[in-house]
Amino acid sequence: MKHVDYIVVGCGLAGIAFCEQLREHSKSFIVFDNESQHSSTVAAGLYNPIILKRFTEVWKAKQQLDLALPKYAQLEELLGVKLDYKLPVYRKFASIEEQNEWFSASDKPSLEPFLSPKLVKNHNVHMNAPFGFGEVLGTGRIDTEALVKNYRAFLKNSNRLIIERFEYPEVNGSNNEINYKNIKANYIIFAEGFGLVKNPYFKNLPLRVAKGELLTIKAPELKLNGIIKSAVFISPLGDDLYSVGATYNWEDQTNAVTSQARNELTSKLKRIINCEFEIVDQRAGIRPTVNDRRPLVGVHPKHKTIFVLNGLGTRGVMLAPYLAKQLYEFIEENTALENEINITRFTSLIWEN
Repeated sequence: MKHVDYIVVGCGLAGIAFCEQLREHSKSFIVFDNESQHSSTVAAGLYNPIILKRFTEVWKAKQQLDLALPKYAQLEELLGVKLDYKLPVYRKFASIEEQNEWFSASDKPSLEPFLSPKLVKNHNVHMNAPFGFGEVLGTGRIDTEALVKNYRAFLKNSNRLIIERFEYPEVNGSNNEINYKNIKANYIIFAEGFGLVKNPYFKNLPLRVAKGELLTIKAPELKLNGIIKSAVFISPLGDDLYSVGATYNWEDQTNAVTSQARNELTSKLKRIINCEFEIVDQRAGIRPTVNDRRPLVGVHPKHKTIFVLNGLGTRGVMLAPYLAKQLYEFIEENTALENEINITRFTSLIWEN
């Protein structure tokens, strides 16, 4: 019988962030992952403190970024791979009215650190942007595919990764410990993305389907030096490649790419740029989201050794380190979780286990 402090189920952004908390505090752990969930590996990985539809601050944006960016720098050193690409985000204005709304927002104390008050004129002949752009400060892109791939390799090399489907019926335990097959642990953390809907311990939590699809295009003439946000985002990947996204589908629960999403993204892209481009890849994944747009973090009401870390939605690269730290301190130091993320806000749900 192998004994560890923690079993972590899931090796996406949430699972990796929690594993880093465990490493930081010298806790032993084992990770189960069967690569069934693709949301982290197909994510655009953008970190941006502003909701650009409404020019408002993302929830806890400064706290999230202050914690997340040093964590990704540490992961770059650990894994020996480039992850964090510092890139400005340029919000394309559709009218003079949007320009004025931007300037009004940039005067607000909470937004002043993030919104440049200067109008950025369009000098790219291949961009359709007669009203120019507003620049968001402190933004960039985390290469989530490289992160997940290399972190899994790191776990495998240190004998902490088990690549197989997690069998829920094999979980036995009490409020003191967990037994799973030949492993004994103090706690188990479910960070399995949309796979949570099949988890008997947390399946009644209101996790929603939010399938997203991305294109990778090659556009040698475009020459962007930042991320463009309009009807779609266009994010430089290097070598004249760009990520374009993303779609939202609230019904489809598969990871299969669709011609409908491809056509939608292509149509919107052609309204922003006027140069030739080639589609070289298309990917899809299921985002785990919640109706109130807050994550799902906490302990099972009956099984005090079983926890959930999920529902990160579209801002996983910012949220994951912030939530992982809160959950770790909740477990090990008995500090309270913020009410906005605690699953106790859904106490009216019926628990079957």
